[in-house]
Amino acid sequence: MAAVPPGIRLLVSFDRDQWYRALTFLLTFLLYTSFHLSRKPISIVKSELHKNCSSVNELATLASSSSQQPSLPSLHPDCSWKPFDKGNYKQLLGAMDYSFLCAYAVGMYLSGIIGERVPIRLYLTVGMLTSGLFTCLFGLGYVYNIHNLSFYIFVQVANGLVQTTGWPSVVTCISNWFGKGRRGLIMGLWNSHTSVGNILGSLIAGYFVSSNWGLSFIVPGIIIAVMGIVCFFFLIEHPNDLKSMYAENSSAKKNVPIKSWNGVNGETEVYLQYKDNKTQSYDTELLLPRDSVCVPMQPVVVVKRELEPSAISFMGALRIPGVIEFSLSLLFAKLVSYTFLFWLPLYITKAAHLDAKKAGDLSTLFDVGGIVGGILAGVISDKLGKRATTCAVMLLLAAPTLYGFSMISEFGLGPTVGMLLVCGGLVNGPYSLITTAVSADLGTHKSLKGNARALSTVTAIIDGTGSVGAALGPLLAGLLSAGGWDRVFYMLMTADFLALLLLLRLVTKELTSNKSHPISAVELKEH
Repeated sequence: MAAVPPGIRLLVSFDRDQWYRALTFLLTFLLYTSFHLSRKPISIVKSELHKNCSSVNELATLASSSSQQPSLPSLHPDCSWKPFDKGNYKQLLGAMDYSFLCAYAVGMYLSGIIGERVPIRLYLTVGMLTSGLFTCLFGLGYVYNIHNLSFYIFVQVANGLVQTTGWPSVVTCISNWFGKGRRGLIMGLWNSHTSVGNILGSLIAGYFVSSNWGLSFIVPGIIIAVMGIVCFFFLIEHPNDLKSMYAENSSAKKNVPIKSWNGVNGETEVYLQYKDNKTQSYDTELLLPRDSVCVPMQPVVVVKRELEPSAISFMGALRIPGVIEFSLSLLFAKLVSYTFLFWLPLYITKAAHLDAKKAGDLSTLFDVGGIVGGILAGVISDKLGKRATTCAVMLLLAAPTLYGFSMISEFGLGPTVGMLLVCGGLVNGPYSLITTAVSADLGTHKSLKGNARALSTVTAIIDGTGSVGAALGPLLAGLLSAGGWDRVFYMLMTADFLALLLLLRLVTKELTSNKSHPISAVELKEH
């Protein structure tokens, strides 16, 4: 008899629950990767919507001096895409960013509340399909030669609203499958989907931007819509959903009627009662040898119901210790991160004098650094048991790094690459930690007394508050960059300092605590 291959031995060493957990990790990772993949093109296309027309003006001057004015239209008939060909193009581009992010911030508060009350899988599917539609619509502006600013603003607002379905849904789903053990590491690895999505979005948009920038939106729009269909067919919201399925299959084979009900936290529990009045849970039956399971001739259905905890209110979520501080800190941390997300390629184009594709490719290094920073933040906070302190140290180190990055035009390619990696890690590390592990910790805080349904609302409050900063950052960058990029970096350094300041009380609590433990077990008392 031939030996079983080692690869097969490895595969069968994992139990069913581990395989489903791995599937959920991978699927939610890919789902939110597609969200960020569809957000990135606008930052790549900006330099194409308004090109550097100085060379065209110089040629026009030469032509005028040599009396060759009739040939001017052939030099460069469309230097920029109307209406972004005006002198206030930075403000117009900033207004588009602000439209998306403001709608996202407002919609996020509502999304978490809705997400607690509807099936996550359906909610996420609808959001991804409609987001794909609006992303494609922006690209169709190029196909149909649309130059109306209102059209682009409307598409951005609509897309911002529907994209709020993503974050509360995937965080709730991943938290349902993974407990508190090593949560920082697991979510640090998982949250790299943000940077992976940004990188893929930059590469896809950069490939089409010079030839047909409409495809820079249409292709990502199709991708997120397809992933929405995948979500509908494969996403498992909670491990208990599988228990119900296996219970139904087992009862169908044995002709044993069963009854399921919502137990604590809305989780489904299944019990079987036999003729001799012995009652046992379906989970227990799965653990018994098959020959020891008695199939009764006259099964009896037992119906038992527990009161399902009501969804937490908005004010109730705000009263959870630590939610307000982390929410406000994320406002400023996300302001910095999203300013880079929307303006970094354009800044590299202007400062390093590169074309749109090269600048887009180079900007992906910032997201590579963000992946490493998010994982490091999770690992360190797990080891120390101090989430706020980990965030504070990274925010403190980020400020001087931002100052160095402001002088990118004075560096060569090598130092620029290193600065992008370091800056990406320090900027995205705290942002990643707060939106994932910290949100999950607070959403399952002991003050909730086991009401895990609050997770979606808590996640939405924290990320929604952060999204206010995400909306303000790109808008301020558009306004301040008109007076020089130095002003933008001073604004970013100030935001980092304020994010650090808002965490000082929690840092003090952590440092004075006798034990190292995650934020969910820290005794945080409000003033």
